[in-house]
Amino acid sequence: MTETHLDASVDEDVAVLTLNRPEKLNVMDVPTRVLLAQEIRRFGTGDLVRGIVLTGTGRAFSAGEDLAAVPTTYAEIREAFATFHDITRAILETRVPVIAAVNGIAVGGASEITLCCDGRVGTPNTQYYQPENHRGIIISNASSFLMTRLVRNHAMRIVLGSQRIDAEDALRIGLLDEIVPADSLTDHAAALARSWNSDPRITGLHLRLLRARSEDIEAAFAREDEAAQEAWDSGAFTDGVEGFWANKNTATSTR
Repeated sequence: MTETHLDASVDEDVAVLTLNRPEKLNVMDVPTRVLLAQEIRRFGTGDLVRGIVLTGTGRAFSAGEDLAAVPTTYAEIREAFATFHDITRAILETRVPVIAAVNGIAVGGASEITLCCDGRVGTPNTQYYQPENHRGIIISNASSFLMTRLVRNHAMRIVLGSQRIDAEDALRIGLLDEIVPADSLTDHAAALARSWNSDPRITGLHLRLLRARSEDIEAAFAREDEAAQEAWDSGAFTDGVEGFWANKNTATSTR
């Protein structure tokens, strides 16, 4: 059986899905991403719970893609993109509110997953980081559409500059909705989801009206897939990932 790194529990009437690989900052491999989409769909019908909270264990929400399993063909990149895209799709299909409880750093694809959530709650330790532009990797999860929808022109400095965005800056520009103490984060996010879904018959309808339209999301997926193939064909992806590991190994050897 393939090992995954996701815990699912229910806090009264809210599902809490926790990325649980703290020794690697909760990086997500393909099986974990597939399971996350499945669990979001399982709880997202509204038959079992009134809301969903996504969070991480330890000091990270998630460091995103597991670069230890580097794609060696474009087909593997397409699979990686498809599993990230499907998490976005699953969230936007739910009939219950989905709240990202961003407990620490959220990197790359994990950061992008929070963009399609209905709310984003952080702590003073929350950070957002999009390193793709400096690693030969293309943004995914329809973030090419969702990020500008949330933060408008700030998307340029976040993506092109690969700047780390701390909690206060994230709150100011709209990546976070609020900041709460770390020890109350998950409870607060669950209470928020619960309070937003006072009447599931109406909440589900409002979610459908307020969320991004599926045609816009699918168009963004297609553009991101096309850009990813260009990055692969040009060699930028391979050069970027090899550079990442070279820098990481150099930093480790000089400690």
